[in-house]
Amino acid sequence: MPRQPLTFYAAALSALLALAACSPAFNWREVRPENTRLSLLLPCKPDKAQKMVPLGGQPTMLSMVGCDAGGATFAVAVADLGDASKAASVLAQWQSLTLANMKAAPGAAQLRPLKVPGAALQPPAVHVVALGQRADGSAVNGQAAYFAQGSQVFQVVLYAGQIPSDVAETFFSSLKLE
Repeated sequence: MPRQPLTFYAAALSALLALAACSPAFNWREVRPENTRLSLLLPCKPDKAQKMVPLGGQPTMLSMVGCDAGGATFAVAVADLGDASKAASVLAQWQSLTLANMKAAPGAAQLRPLKVPGAALQPPAVHVVALGQRADGSAVNGQAAYFAQGSQVFQVVLYAGQIPSDVAETFFSSLKLE
């Protein structure tokens, strides 16, 4: 058999595999939350919300952008603390509260360093992976990133029954601050 047909079949197989990886459930698009220098990819058209929450001992406006796709929830929340020196303690508290809300087993969360271009070096960006429970008692896998830039603090989350590694990689590796 000539080499050209084998090359054609290999190329065709590669193209089919690439198309299979682009699930119609995930229509990735760049999103830039308002009043931030953050950009990231979300797999669906996001909804926006704001609410006052207690962060760092004071009422703070929390802005959220998020959507659901492929059985997963993707969201980013940002707050401006007005003081960069509060970022480390607020991010640590936010992380603890998130793990408690998803009923993650104490000490079971995996913390990994995360590179977010443009994020502050202190506190360092962190990627948290945990298994917990939804309000209805069903299992949920959660992944979250916590980082800061100046006085702004960020939480980026992904919740699903199962999280395909390529989906999590696309989502978290898209984070960048300009």
